[in-house]
Amino acid sequence: MHDKRIVRVVLAEDGVLLREGLAGLLSRFGFEVVAAVGDAPGLHAAVAEHAPDLVVTDIRMPPGFSDEGLRAAVQLRRANPGLAVVALSQYVQHSYATDLLDSAGGRGVGYLLKDRVVDVAEFVATLRQVVDGGTVVDPDVVRQLLRRRADPLSPLSAREREVLALVAEGHSNAAIGKLLVMSEAGVGKHVGKILAKLNLPPTDDTNRRVLAVLAYLRSAPGG
Repeated sequence: MHDKRIVRVVLAEDGVLLREGLAGLLSRFGFEVVAAVGDAPGLHAAVAEHAPDLVVTDIRMPPGFSDEGLRAAVQLRRANPGLAVVALSQYVQHSYATDLLDSAGGRGVGYLLKDRVVDVAEFVATLRQVVDGGTVVDPDVVRQLLRRRADPLSPLSAREREVLALVAEGHSNAAIGKLLVMSEAGVGKHVGKILAKLNLPPTDDTNRRVLAVLAYLRSAPGG
């Protein structure tokens, strides 16, 4: 009836009823729950001990009940990119959600909202899809992350965007001045404002220009 391949799971959920309920559910569908824990330190310890195929974790867990589970998931994926992780939460935690979804090239990861899991068979199929290297993200999570992913160039004026576009094309300040009919010193002032507005570190100027160009490319359509 079920996929015969046994998937070894570490489950992290601070609510004891939900934790036990999920453990029983997964066991019935052919998963082997090797550990069920209630906090982030327990999650790290269980993964180190059992080397599971999959981690299913809540986001808010002791001691702070903020983003401990999500931070732990990101750390575990950094240490072992092959570890499949599904975050199962009541809400979208913006600060680390993108880090989790970007980890390991976005393979073998999921972010599901508890309230929107309405079909047990579909939920189980989703977990197996993630274990097989798939990426499954609730549409509401995607929408919220996109709304929060602001344009990094939004602080720049129209003229500063023009200057940055020419910097991205490799032009010197002198060449930009000729193209935009302004003094080289004026271009330098614009570049300085651009770097400040993008909060780029005051290191080597060439390196800061490269970082500014990267910000420009990330903001461009298809970037």
